[in-house]
Amino acid sequence: MDLSGEKIQRILSKYKFNEVAVQELEKIYQTYPGLKPTPGTYTFNDGTQKDLLKLVGNIPVEYEGRSYNFPIVLWLMDSFPFTPPICFLTPTHNMIIREGKHVDAKGRIYLPALSKWDHPKTSVVGLLDEMIIKFEDEPPLYSKPKDSNKDPHELLAFVNKIQINDGVRPHRQPVKVCVVGGGDLGTAAVMSILAKCKVDKLVVIDSAENSAKGGSTDLEIFDVPKVEVSRDLSASAGSAVIVVTLNAWSSSQSYLGLLQTNVDLYRSIIPNLARLSPSAVMLVASQPVDIMTHVAWRQSGFPPSRVIGAGCNLDSERLSHALDIHLNTHKTAWVIGELSDNKVVVMSNTMLSSSVQPEIAPGSSATKPLLDRAFDMIKNQGQRSLSVGLSIADITNSILTNSMKAHSVSTLAQSWGGVSAEVFLSLPCILGSDGSTRLAGVSLGKEEDSKFKDSISSLSNLMNQLRI
Repeated sequence: MDLSGEKIQRILSKYKFNEVAVQELEKIYQTYPGLKPTPGTYTFNDGTQKDLLKLVGNIPVEYEGRSYNFPIVLWLMDSFPFTPPICFLTPTHNMIIREGKHVDAKGRIYLPALSKWDHPKTSVVGLLDEMIIKFEDEPPLYSKPKDSNKDPHELLAFVNKIQINDGVRPHRQPVKVCVVGGGDLGTAAVMSILAKCKVDKLVVIDSAENSAKGGSTDLEIFDVPKVEVSRDLSASAGSAVIVVTLNAWSSSQSYLGLLQTNVDLYRSIIPNLARLSPSAVMLVASQPVDIMTHVAWRQSGFPPSRVIGAGCNLDSERLSHALDIHLNTHKTAWVIGELSDNKVVVMSNTMLSSSVQPEIAPGSSATKPLLDRAFDMIKNQGQRSLSVGLSIADITNSILTNSMKAHSVSTLAQSWGGVSAEVFLSLPCILGSDGSTRLAGVSLGKEEDSKFKDSISSLSNLMNQLRI
């Protein structure tokens, strides 16, 4: 493998494990000599760029007795080979990407070896071997048919003639949502999302040991349309929204021990979910929701706008309904703060049907009795799995449709209304395809402010005792 080029040497010199990286590149060349190292600039999802090496070339794939060349690009991160490459198919305009379990509509490749990367147990050579096997089983490229009578199984008629192109030409992105956890809440979320949201595919990730406890097995048995049940995290790849409903409760542990169990469970899945769907919005419904949303944010590496908790959305929707139907105010209101007895209520300055972006109205002696009365109406309604599932679907729909609707969801509260601690609390946020944007903070009344501060203190203390 020729690594002598000036640009290649300059980029390679910045790799953290330079000598190991060179050794690994030589091993790749021995098995796949058609993959050539090329300097390039990779653009990450947040718009930042970095000069990196990429391997450009073809891999041979057998299909129906014929051999085809699949053009690929493997971007090698600067911590290569201890972090996995970012892999793409790079078809020309004559090719159609067939989205599947291992390739999304933009050509990005997702494989078990990438999600479980652990060098030296895993390597690029092993990854390429796996890639060939998976692509032979489920080919991700087809030639674009010239007319409607063309045989749809005529695979890659031009693939041996195409020129390698670094650009990935996007096609319409099918709407994919993933629900992690197949218990009662996970199943309720699945059915609610199917009823309320327009999705092309809904993947349920369920562990083998827990599947019999919830409804995921029944989802398989009755072959629910658009639903795929899997025990492999790689099935979540390319999701627009990831809903996490996992809980690992045990009656034999202390409360802090139970929290740590959930944190450890998250540590085994959240980083992989984030890597498989780097542009997703992560919606957490595990309990306690404010703590687990905070944990998911820390473990995912996502910006806080793209990790939210279901939080007080259900209470907020009930509150607005009570104000509208029973008290005839026709105004939006939100329950905010910790999902506990310390939560408080605030009202919007706009009507329910208004197209104007809402703001939180300053508290007043006139509105407080009204809010307190509405809050009393919803206090004893409870939060059953179906109700929370409907709330999850409500939030998911606002993200998928980019509705810019205000929801009370658990989000990073730091700097809101004078909050200095790094805590997650439910706050009114505008939700869209890029996640959440908080409404501006306001001064709370004495009673509400005291509850807010108590929540901040207790949540901060719990977070400091956990091993994230």
